[in-house]
Amino acid sequence: MTMKLEEMTPADGTGRVVRRDDVVPITWGGEEASRVLLRSEDTGGLYSFYEVTVPPGGGSLFHVHEDTDESFYVIEGEFEIKLGTDVLKAPAGVLVYGPRGVWHSFLNTWHEPSKMLCIMAPGGIERFFSELNELTSENPPPDWDRLQALAARHRIAAVRPQGGDAQAGPPAGAADRPDHEQEKE
Repeated sequence: MTMKLEEMTPADGTGRVVRRDDVVPITWGGEEASRVLLRSEDTGGLYSFYEVTVPPGGGSLFHVHEDTDESFYVIEGEFEIKLGTDVLKAPAGVLVYGPRGVWHSFLNTWHEPSKMLCIMAPGGIERFFSELNELTSENPPPDWDRLQALAARHRIAAVRPQGGDAQAGPPAGAADRPDHEQEKE
């Protein structure tokens, strides 16, 4: 017997079925987008599960999550993922785990948009993505201090890009400090 999607999701709240194309992507500052397939409230706060699409040459700033773990599973294209001081080539089929407190970034090194599935535990990263979307949609765009304030509210620190190098390492001495907080710019 074939069931329709809406029939597959248990009515008693014991599970959830999500069709990717039914999820509106969250964007920020360009073509990078995230489709949050399972939000924190869907998993009792345990984790968030999302797909990230990154245009060629795009990626994240070098950053650290103070109290969340993140896993990246590349499903299309290729990324260069910096994890601490290691730089890893991550083509489709590779999973990279970034524990809390470890500085990391990713860069799409492929000639087309690359995609990865991500898990953030505990959940809630979607709130940061939504607030980042609102902030980067402002005209004029927000300054670095406002972006840093948003990140700090979500217990994230990032390295300010200098000379266009968003993949730069952590601030001097950050790896030696237990709190891994960013030095003031």
